[in-house]
Amino acid sequence: MKRFIFTSIILLLFTSFIFAQQKQAAISFETTNHNFGKIKELGGKATFKFGFTNTGSEPLVIEQVRASCGCTSTDWTKQPISAGGKGYVAVSYNPKHRPGKFSKSVTVTTNSERKTMRLRISGEVIPKPRTVEDDFPYLMGKLRLKTNHVAFMRIVNSEIKIKEDSIINTSSELMKVTFKNVPSYLKLEVKPKTLKPKEKGVVKVTYDATVRNDWGFLIDRVEVLVNGVKVSKNRMSISSTVEEDFSKLTEKQLKNAPSMKFEERVFNFGKINQGEKVEHIFKFKNEGKSDLIIHKTRASCGCTAINMNKTTIKKGEESSIKVVFNSRGKRNQQNKTITIISNDPKHASTVLKVSGFVNVPKK
Repeated sequence: MKRFIFTSIILLLFTSFIFAQQKQAAISFETTNHNFGKIKELGGKATFKFGFTNTGSEPLVIEQVRASCGCTSTDWTKQPISAGGKGYVAVSYNPKHRPGKFSKSVTVTTNSERKTMRLRISGEVIPKPRTVEDDFPYLMGKLRLKTNHVAFMRIVNSEIKIKEDSIINTSSELMKVTFKNVPSYLKLEVKPKTLKPKEKGVVKVTYDATVRNDWGFLIDRVEVLVNGVKVSKNRMSISSTVEEDFSKLTEKQLKNAPSMKFEERVFNFGKINQGEKVEHIFKFKNEGKSDLIIHKTRASCGCTAINMNKTTIKKGEESSIKVVFNSRGKRNQQNKTITIISNDPKHASTVLKVSGFVNVPKK
């Protein structure tokens, strides 16, 4: 008898559990994927409504709709949907500045038996027709340029390098482009020399590192003149990183080359108060077999002073670099670097780091 009662109780609890499980909201989408096909970049947002039905027995509530990308916005039925009722999740995709194929997902969270569901939109954005402004975004009077910064990147001290910048005359008159304040190691030529109305051309920039006589990251600025007249925003910058050319060294020369070895390359000064100065000496040794020559030292910030007692270090000789960090005007975490350029083939550019926290005392 007791066994029968116990079995009946278990059966009753199980039946109640099953019944409770069945008394839930359930979301059923008409489709979970939509392909917009081809849409225009300037055609505005493309929107699709994912319709659904509450196939459960309890009211359905959409708790959250989360898009995978900021390019996608959403809207949905905010009020509870009764059993058998219908609702929607609208998904909009903004194609502006996003040419090409796309596939984005939206995660829908509800109080239904299946807590989350994923919807997906896809398609292809046809790019807008390119304009003169797109291809030549930098404006100097009626002259437009593809870029106002010609970057040579890495260049060795024995090299002469050439780069070109595209230009266009947007005026209705003949245009002659010339340059002012051009240093001896740079040569700028415009082809053709005279641009007809709406005609495209190039600025040919020749960089002679053999004449530059400097090292590391360098930047020059020249003035652009249109028909001999200075126009607004007429500066063109030319940058490079000049390094020593070790490519022609023989195996014997490499074995006898200098070698710069630091005891440490990182210094953390801990915590200091704003306005205080911190000094540190980075010690190093020339472990090579010939003279080590320091071409240049450069700090990443004017707040960091560098002092070297010599720039030529004999083989086996030790030396040091004194670094002074001035925290005036600084606050919170500070990370500064000192770049050392030398004739060490394996460490032509060495970076030292100084870091720490600058506390601003309360007044």
